Amino acid sequence: MKDTTPQGVGGAGLVDLSGVNVFVGGPIQHALHEGGFHAPLRHAIHDVIESVSAAKGTVFSAHVAEKFGADTPLFTPEQVSVRDLGWMRRCDVFVPVLPVDTDGDLMRTDGTHVELGWASALGKPIVVVTPVPLAANASHLLRGLPAVADVAVLDLASTRRDPAELLLLLHKVTREVVMSE
Repeated sequence: MKDTTPQGVGGAGLVDLSGVNVFVGGPIQHALHEGGFHAPLRHAIHDVIESVSAAKGTVFSAHVAEKFGADTPLFTPEQVSVRDLGWMRRCDVFVPVLPVDTDGDLMRTDGTHVELGWASALGKPIVVVTPVPLAANASHLLRGLPAVADVAVLDLASTRRDPAELLLLLHKVTREVVMSE
């Protein structure tokens, strides 16, 4: 039984994200290779999406819309920008998945960094899922984002093993937003 079923462990089964819109982001263009989409990232994003969906949350995901890069050429840059900004405006929380490559460096993801800017400017809570501690090549702006925005960082490997902490945090931050409105 997976931890994301209604009978999940570690509190995940107690989390109900009904009515919560979660924008899950991460690299697409720089995750595409001749053999297809970067498999470890595909699995990580799939796990996050599956966990949120199992908790009855609504997921916005370019990875799903573009079939993990297979359909990316069917979308114009303008369509992607309009769609993703619309999702950012509608979401309750942004969850970027920021993987590292075989050298331990953050995978390049220009679009996700633009989305991080949108999320912080719009006052959206951000839950970054990435290896902890942050990769050495993480930019000053990424490292400093918690000084200007509501940002939490969760370890990617831990989140994949047990999504309960992610689900509980999503529940907490989205309830805090509702209560402050």
